[in-house]
Amino acid sequence: MDGHEHDQNMPPSYPPGASHGSSADDEYVARHQKVDSEGYPSKSSRLSSFALEFVTIIAVALLISVITKTFFAQAFAIPSESMEDTLIPGDRILVNKLADDEDDLARGDLVVFVDPGNWLDDIPEPDVPGWQQILIDMGEAIGLVPQNVGDHLVKRIIGMPGDQVTCCNDEGLITVNGEAIRETYVKPGVAASNTTFDVIVPEGHVWVLGDNRNRSKDARFHQQASGFGFVPMSSIEGRAWLTVYPLDRFGTIPSATHVFENVPVPER
Repeated sequence: MDGHEHDQNMPPSYPPGASHGSSADDEYVARHQKVDSEGYPSKSSRLSSFALEFVTIIAVALLISVITKTFFAQAFAIPSESMEDTLIPGDRILVNKLADDEDDLARGDLVVFVDPGNWLDDIPEPDVPGWQQILIDMGEAIGLVPQNVGDHLVKRIIGMPGDQVTCCNDEGLITVNGEAIRETYVKPGVAASNTTFDVIVPEGHVWVLGDNRNRSKDARFHQQASGFGFVPMSSIEGRAWLTVYPLDRFGTIPSATHVFENVPVPER
């Protein structure tokens, strides 16, 4: 066999990039692999890919939001003046949901809690159109909309389980386990309390008051009304720690635990 015959029997070769199929083959590949005539992804393929990535990013963001709201932090709105001047109406706050039991909370902490029963009975339900309520419910469910006080309240812990909380001594100060506390967070010009009380906080509960004592229906009011003004630990959502809106009020909520630093351990 000479060289000429050997060349005739060899399979054909093609330079790189050259097409060796039929035009029908090229059309099949372009149609099923969604590429254009030059081998690049088609416009429809690029749009589909972008849409899929966008939906995936949104889904992951919503999942992270739900997990954060469920386990770590949640936003709430302040609707009334009961916590002035620490918090004012219109403030949006973040609550640390990991701080929700006796081991993580202390006297002086601000806490958000679910209405333990009849604390919000005199608050009128807002008149919201059905479609707006659906959007609000969806926003609250994923943590994009602050929870309102339709179900929640925010107050300051004054007595922990076992504490004896009394109002008031000769100076007009509340005492905890016999130690007078000088409450630097109470709204200026407002007395510690115009209502007298002497209570021992039961296990698993706290005694809470608003900072604006004249405008707060707190433990004092409910103690007089029902004989039981304590909030169960199980109702506490967490400790308020950050004001996020309005922006000119952005910042951490000051701790007041130092006010109680000389309070002795209760006799249980």
